[in-house]
Amino acid sequence: MIQGIKGVGMRVLLLEDDTILHEIITEYLTKLGCNVVGVYDGEAALDKAMAEKFDLLLLDVNVPGIGGYELLESIRNVHDMTPAIFITSRNSGLDVEKGFEAGADDYLKKPFDLVELKARIDNIRRRFHIETNTVLQIDAKHRFDMQTNEIITGDKRHQLSHKEGEVLVYFVQNAGRVISFEEILNSVWSYENTPSIATLRTYIKNLRRILGEESFTNIKGVGYRFH
Repeated sequence: MIQGIKGVGMRVLLLEDDTILHEIITEYLTKLGCNVVGVYDGEAALDKAMAEKFDLLLLDVNVPGIGGYELLESIRNVHDMTPAIFITSRNSGLDVEKGFEAGADDYLKKPFDLVELKARIDNIRRRFHIETNTVLQIDAKHRFDMQTNEIITGDKRHQLSHKEGEVLVYFVQNAGRVISFEEILNSVWSYENTPSIATLRTYIKNLRRILGEESFTNIKGVGYRFH
């Protein structure tokens, strides 16, 4: 299980320096219930891997700073056996061999379908017996079922729209931090048509109705803090 947030599923460190692909993978895995920590260079990935606990390392090879192969070798040298998948355009037989010699558990050649990525991750989860849960504990009274998009309060269920659910998950993952309007809009909607701030306020008003007015603090002119 991941640390910190109950029920979010696998905690994934993503190293990918292509901004567009990075955001596509992050959005896709987040919708699957993963908690994704994204970095864009090898040094940042090494710092994160050494300081925090992850269920899976998803690593590009050709990245700024420390390359993917060297990065994973450094992680394995300190006896960290966190499962790792390389995602890379380096697809010759020698490249694949080098990836496994560096300590990889799987090797995915670019370009790839996101469905194939999911299949590889599911295989890792089964092989390493990584437990996942699609029910997110919000607080002592409320849980969120990410499969049905419902907030569970005792024996009651409150149906959310798909986007309301994504907004809620983002706030729970960033609880206690002031989140600007721009951040939540850019993080949840990514490549889709971004709605107005008024629409976001409507979503939060509905979440407050279910979770309680005190669950969100409005930081005037900035955004919201979720408690």
